[in-house]
Amino acid sequence: MALPSSARLTIDLNALAHNYAVLRAEADGAEAAPVLKGDGYGLGAAEVGRRLWAEGARRFFVARLSEGEALRAALGPGRPATIHVLDGMPAGTGARMASSGLSAVLTTLPQVEVAASFAAQSGQDLTVGIHVDTGMNRQGLTAADAQALAQSPDRLRGLEVELVMSHLGSATEPGAARNRAQLEAFRPLRALFPRARASLAASAGVFLGPDYRFDIVRPGVSLYGGGPFERPHPDLKPVAIFEAPILDIRTIAPGETVGYGGGLVMQRPTRVAMVAAGYADGLIRAGKSGGAGWFAGALRRFLIINMDLIAMEIGDAPAAPGQMVELMGPNALIDDLAEASGTVAHECLVRLSERAERVYLGGV
Repeated sequence: MALPSSARLTIDLNALAHNYAVLRAEADGAEAAPVLKGDGYGLGAAEVGRRLWAEGARRFFVARLSEGEALRAALGPGRPATIHVLDGMPAGTGARMASSGLSAVLTTLPQVEVAASFAAQSGQDLTVGIHVDTGMNRQGLTAADAQALAQSPDRLRGLEVELVMSHLGSATEPGAARNRAQLEAFRPLRALFPRARASLAASAGVFLGPDYRFDIVRPGVSLYGGGPFERPHPDLKPVAIFEAPILDIRTIAPGETVGYGGGLVMQRPTRVAMVAAGYADGLIRAGKSGGAGWFAGALRRFLIINMDLIAMEIGDAPAAPGQMVELMGPNALIDDLAEASGTVAHECLVRLSERAERVYLGGV
């Protein structure tokens, strides 16, 4: 029997559905509109979108126009979802937006002008969103721009503003004063567009309390198992289960080094498994300091992460080539891997490469 020689990424859409139910319950009446940008956080927007539609999602957010087009095609005519494009409507994209039935979230006054001009020239009214900046200083109309727009309705001719939104910059820190400041800045700006639905909270914001939820929440990383506050959350299940086989087992003598350079010197006889995954599979090299895989009933620390190989200390655990090591999943939690790698769960997910075999559970 051939031994497995490559990594395997299992994408558990049943766990995704569970997490969506948890987030929808936490949203307490607000519509939970999943964020599928970055190809569904690297896990496949088509498969993720179809399963979430089956779970009741009718509104989605993506970042790029191309992502919106791909999601519309994947959902097909039988799933007429509202798909918001967070990049807005750059010049020259109006026809593509309209043909795919996408809703641009306009982020600048020039984009508003592009959208209104396209609506006038094409004779098609467009449903759009408005993004207002409340202090993150990354994307969105300034307060002055939003006020000027609301006071000049002719500038919105042909545009139905169905959504007004902003984004919290410190929601993963529940006690941060910036959260309340952004909330108070958002209230008067959303009031400028009284017929529009309002959205402020993404994953972490959902857990900040009812004041932050408004009409629509936009769960992202927590759909896929990342804790809202960058730590594991007991009610959320891992969606991505990343495993790789052991290729070899060796014992390294005291005084010997492991991997490139001479910085990692063994102080005692150390039994090591060489695991068939590395940063070519999307793992982050910095995770060698504090990262661990789950094997033989325990977390085992990484010694090195190279392009194609991980050296993992296994002590006296029974082990053989071909046995699988969990590098991300229910025991090797993604938030712990992110912390060890000096990053966030979002990056750990979207970096996962196409090299690993992909298996979907619970697809529709």
